[in-house]
Amino acid sequence: MSTASPAYLEIIDFIATGTTPEAVVHFRPSPEAERRVADLIDREQDTGLSPDEQAELDHFLELEHILRMAKAKARQILSRGQ
Repeated sequence: MSTASPAYLEIIDFIATGTTPEAVVHFRPSPEAERRVADLIDREQDTGLSPDEQAELDHFLELEHILRMAKAKARQILSRGQ
């Protein structure tokens, strides 16, 4: 992938600016990023993706997994009142 996708950059910016457990729980990619990922998933199933597009989708899915794990941990932290 020659350049980072907007979804990837949004997550990097979110992490780089510092955060709180509450912000992690409520984080969502922008509508633009969600549309891009949905488009990639649809095209992957219909016509296939270029290698760069496949890498972009794979990176997003890896980051989504990490964010889900972070959200679960943030919820644990909030439930303990820390």
